[in-house]
Amino acid sequence: MSVTSNTDQKLVRFQRSENGSMTVFALVLFVLMIMMGGLAVDLMRYEDTRVTLQQTLDRSTLAAASMTQTKDAEGVVRDYFAKAGLSSQLDGITVTQSAVYKSVVARGLAESPSYFMQFMGIDKMDVHAVSGAEQGTSNLEIVLVLDVSGSMSGTKIAALRSSANEFVDTMLDNDPFGRISIAVVPYNAQVNLGSVVRAKFQAVNVHGVTNIDCLELPDAAYATPAVPLNLNLPMMAYADLYGGTSYVNAAVSTTGGSALPNFASSFCRPNQENIVRLPSQDKATIKARITALTAGGNTSITLGMKWGMTLLDPEMRATFAAFGNEGAMSPALSDRPYDYTDANAEKVIILMTDGEHVAHDRITDPYKTGASPIYRATDGSYSVYHAGVAGVNKYWVPHLGIWQASAFGAGAAQQDWANIWARLKVNYVAWQFYGRALGGNNWNAEVAAYNAARASMVAQWKTAPQMDTMLQTTCNQARDNKVMVYGIAFQAPLEGRTQIENCATNTGYYFDAGDGPKLRAAFRQIATNLTQLRLTQ
Repeated sequence: MSVTSNTDQKLVRFQRSENGSMTVFALVLFVLMIMMGGLAVDLMRYEDTRVTLQQTLDRSTLAAASMTQTKDAEGVVRDYFAKAGLSSQLDGITVTQSAVYKSVVARGLAESPSYFMQFMGIDKMDVHAVSGAEQGTSNLEIVLVLDVSGSMSGTKIAALRSSANEFVDTMLDNDPFGRISIAVVPYNAQVNLGSVVRAKFQAVNVHGVTNIDCLELPDAAYATPAVPLNLNLPMMAYADLYGGTSYVNAAVSTTGGSALPNFASSFCRPNQENIVRLPSQDKATIKARITALTAGGNTSITLGMKWGMTLLDPEMRATFAAFGNEGAMSPALSDRPYDYTDANAEKVIILMTDGEHVAHDRITDPYKTGASPIYRATDGSYSVYHAGVAGVNKYWVPHLGIWQASAFGAGAAQQDWANIWARLKVNYVAWQFYGRALGGNNWNAEVAAYNAARASMVAQWKTAPQMDTMLQTTCNQARDNKVMVYGIAFQAPLEGRTQIENCATNTGYYFDAGDGPKLRAAFRQIATNLTQLRLTQ
């Protein structure tokens, strides 16, 4: 056998042999497993370093960016890192601050040594992290438009007082630089402006009743966001529109209950508790005013919203300056309301109701003030002049049931309509002075004359659907001018909830509060939204 042949056979046997092949494969897998395990350990160490650095950055920037933080922002961040033993990992701090805004951005840089990745030529991994936090209390104008109608009586008005007062605490406690102002507009079927505010508007039919300062808004008032200062606004008469009387064909004493007015159902009542409160920054004063709110009357959400919007409109700035000069509000707020386009200002209305629009009646303009055809003698007796009656006897004397040629009684003086409503019910006047006088002792004719007289004296202001439309007009004006409207429906019926939700800036600004705790939660969430301290990166 040749040497070459023998060598070839050995090579063939070596190529075909499989002994030891699994051992080699196992060694390769083992090395790979060691490498992967080492890589995982290095990555876990990297992630632990990153999380510790990021958490320290987040905590420090949040603390430093708070508007209530009195210490230097950069110093606060450095102090957090020093106490965490990470001072060497702080790579930079940027602070942006004004009187109404603070932003803090901090960057971190740490090294994570490699133990296993060194075999791959990687000795360490750099850990980069960044955190930013901001809080802003911009020049913030807030108007609380609060329902104080009769359905708010009892536990509901108590829940409103406590919730709104907590909101005031939260807002003003987070306003160290005095940039937030809060006004209050209570409303029921009307809005009582108070004499100070009412005096700035062009009121007509001024009746002179103390603490009755409700103005009726004509359609023209809704053409602009604010109620125009130069628009004639009739005052609401203070009268008993609904009290009954004795519908008999005989005189009824003017000193008895059948004649004397009962103002319990009046829509604008003479009190100081529910008047419009101008913007203020005095927490105690605002809370005292909210605590004093009382419930009564029907619901006109549209009037509350309209006057709330008026207190935010730049057209009121000169008026606010006048209020400041007169001591009616702080001179520090005389530069408000800010322009709608002011980038450093925000305007907010919080509109709250527990009801829905209810139509209400009013004394018509010709019967509010001015000379009436009614005369009153010094003994309290009345007579009324009817120009359309034939003959010379044009004065009807109710208590005698006769006509005569002159006003009855000594010292008979022509009365102003405001004086009439102060002494007599509307229904009494319509029956005794018109129904009986013009009915000719015929019941049907008397009723017809009474109805005609009352219809001329009393009219419905608007229907509920019309009031809904007027409300949404103002809400649209608010949206168009970037006014944030938060709506709260507090145990309100469906139509009330619908109107409030439609008025709110968007669905995130609407709260359906089914009970007192939910009402409080709604005010808390709004306060959080307006003063939120938040991470930005």
